[in-house]
Amino acid sequence: MSLISQNSLRKRREPKPADEEEAADRSPINHSGEEDKEIEDEAKPRNLKRKERGEAEIEQEKEMKRLETFLFGSLYNPLEFGKESDEKEAPLFFVDKSTGDEMVVYEEDFNGEEDTKKERKAAWVDDEEEKAEVDVLRRNRLRKLRKEAGERVISGAEYVSRLRAQHAKLNPGTEWAHIRRNTLRVGDSDEESDFESGVEDDILRSNDELVVRDSVKLLPGLLEYSRLVDANAEEPSNGPINSVQFHRNGQLLLTAGLDRRLRFFQIDGKRNAKIQSIFVEDCPVHKASFLPDGSEVIISGRRKFFYSFDLTKATVSKIGPLTGREEKSLEEFEVSPDSSTIAFIGNEGYILLVSSRTKELIGTLKMNGSARSLAFTDGGQQLLSSGGDGQVYHWDLRTRKCIHKGIDEGSLMGSSLCASPNSSLFAAGSSSGIVNVYKREEFLGGKRKPLKTIESLTTMVDQMKFNHDAQILAISSRMKKNGLKLVHVPSFNVFSNWPAPRFSLQYPRCLDFSPGGGFMTVGNSAGKVLLYKLHHYQNA
Repeated sequence: MSLISQNSLRKRREPKPADEEEAADRSPINHSGEEDKEIEDEAKPRNLKRKERGEAEIEQEKEMKRLETFLFGSLYNPLEFGKESDEKEAPLFFVDKSTGDEMVVYEEDFNGEEDTKKERKAAWVDDEEEKAEVDVLRRNRLRKLRKEAGERVISGAEYVSRLRAQHAKLNPGTEWAHIRRNTLRVGDSDEESDFESGVEDDILRSNDELVVRDSVKLLPGLLEYSRLVDANAEEPSNGPINSVQFHRNGQLLLTAGLDRRLRFFQIDGKRNAKIQSIFVEDCPVHKASFLPDGSEVIISGRRKFFYSFDLTKATVSKIGPLTGREEKSLEEFEVSPDSSTIAFIGNEGYILLVSSRTKELIGTLKMNGSARSLAFTDGGQQLLSSGGDGQVYHWDLRTRKCIHKGIDEGSLMGSSLCASPNSSLFAAGSSSGIVNVYKREEFLGGKRKPLKTIESLTTMVDQMKFNHDAQILAISSRMKKNGLKLVHVPSFNVFSNWPAPRFSLQYPRCLDFSPGGGFMTVGNSAGKVLLYKLHHYQNA
């Protein structure tokens, strides 16, 4: 036997001590004393960590239960029927009645007492408001608070009330945020509830004027307006704009110019979508106008013919030359308010009358000088004309005769005419930039003195236009930059804040008011159609 085998056998035969036998029984593997000590040292922190981790989980679970009980009530210890909790818990929510909203609330769940509806009082009242007086003419920004042209001094309380009303007009709330009060009450019908909520509530909750805004007189001085998105922003013109006009529905706008295109836009002040565009191949458009009944558009240029566009059939018809006439240009015309007659300016003082139904020449009128401008009055039964001799002619279209002729004061050559919608006033513009406003009945009676002479322009007046209620008169000259003025007709004063000093109108060539007066549009030489909102008028 080798030495190794003898030692191994000898080692097996040696008896083990008692303590080693006990250690061997406790551990499946026999270790030395140092290894046993290391294992015991490692086991102690492990047990301690397990104990601490268990305590943390228990604390976390308790915290979660406490939070759930706080948010959702007693979930883990629900109350049994017939037993009441000793602790009086605070309500999870309350109803804020400070807004005065009419809401049925059962207060038994909270304090068991009936709450009477009380009006909230102001936290502080200024006693000096009743004694104070405010001069609304002292500063320009306060003039909009006037209700009458001659009003000057108002009380402090009235001043506060008008400021609140002005703020409500300029900052209207959204519809979804309005408080709805049309809750049905017992015994009320739907119609009664609608009337009370829709009329009485709205009137009593507002300190605004109870009359329609359009019937209020427009005050002089400053005009309240704002600029909107350009009417032809979707498709600007490639040339100067010569014609803009609103359809009688107040939403459709016609634009035309030297780029030979006729465009229609849906006016809403935000997007102004383009509806249709028509290209007129052989006629740069100098003027385009709706018939007052809204069925057709008359298009003319420096040609001996003109075009008619039928809106219902979407067809374009070429008309002319007119029988028996040698005019090479029919660029200037006017349409009668009854849509029956189209009056063209011809050569050598002739005025050509064409039937809008048959598009045929039905008569002519002859002036002493050259004809430059036309305007219909009395619903289309009479016609005004002016021209190179500085006189204003009145024509009766039923007899085709001149019933009156008078000199326009200070005018060497008439360049523009327009009449108010009710035909009581008419304005005559001259080549020198002077505009005279006359009362038509007095002018026909022999009075040559104008009501007012407006000298705001220094170049030839090209176009003038009264708005629908004749409170605003617009006068323009295409020969001068920003050559557009707005006149307050009752006082015959020019609005001082028009045009805006920071924005240029370029060279205005045409203008129009919407049928309700809410919009005003200006076409300029840059191919843009500027759109403005006149805040005094609520309808387009």
